[in-house]
Amino acid sequence: MRKKKDVKVLYVDQDIIVCEKPQGMPTVSDKTGDLDVVSCLKNYLCFEQKEESLEVFVVHRLDRPVGGVMVFARTKEAAGNLSEQIRNHEFDKCYQAVLTGWLPEEDGTFTDYLLKDSKSNTTKVVSKDTKDAKEAVLDYEVLDMVELDKGKYTYCLIDLKTGRHHQIRVQFAKRGCGIWGDTKYNPKFQKTKKTYKEIGLYATKIEFLHPRTKELVRYKVEAVGEAFDMILSAEE
Repeated sequence: MRKKKDVKVLYVDQDIIVCEKPQGMPTVSDKTGDLDVVSCLKNYLCFEQKEESLEVFVVHRLDRPVGGVMVFARTKEAAGNLSEQIRNHEFDKCYQAVLTGWLPEEDGTFTDYLLKDSKSNTTKVVSKDTKDAKEAVLDYEVLDMVELDKGKYTYCLIDLKTGRHHQIRVQFAKRGCGIWGDTKYNPKFQKTKKTYKEIGLYATKIEFLHPRTKELVRYKVEAVGEAFDMILSAEE
């Protein structure tokens, strides 16, 4: 959604480092060998901050085509604290998304059970009693809707209650309103030969207790408003 490809550091102290991840960049090093967020942050700590400790611990991730705000721990203690907050659903994550289709209600809650297939790196909605299935919950609010020659589009806000693999992408696709540009789950894009390194999903806010001070902290970025216009222009 954004054309910017640099990792922007929003905040750093001895315990955490908060940044804005560009779309199309992996969170950690993968088989492609492309530059990843963790490596960028270590370079920042070394060359910009002149820090001696370059340790960066991953506590949550964003899919490669998804951009937005993230927090990384700088100590094992901070990583443990943040991970515990995530497990206890005390770590708030909000997204903005552009969907293909219109949702039946202006706001609501999706509750499903998801099963991850590690071999194909995909997730699907299954019945509650399926072995290894995990509950997935999110709230959504529609911000805008538009109809063009190529179809209907929805711009919405998402409050993620659980952090399952590909959760947002799977849950909306299951209801016929997949994420724009998502070739993995949205049928509208699955047959295209075009590769979408940027899809209509952006993490715009995280909120958690600082692992050392216990103060409630919030970090926000804005991206989808301009991206919504860009995507709709591409579809016209």
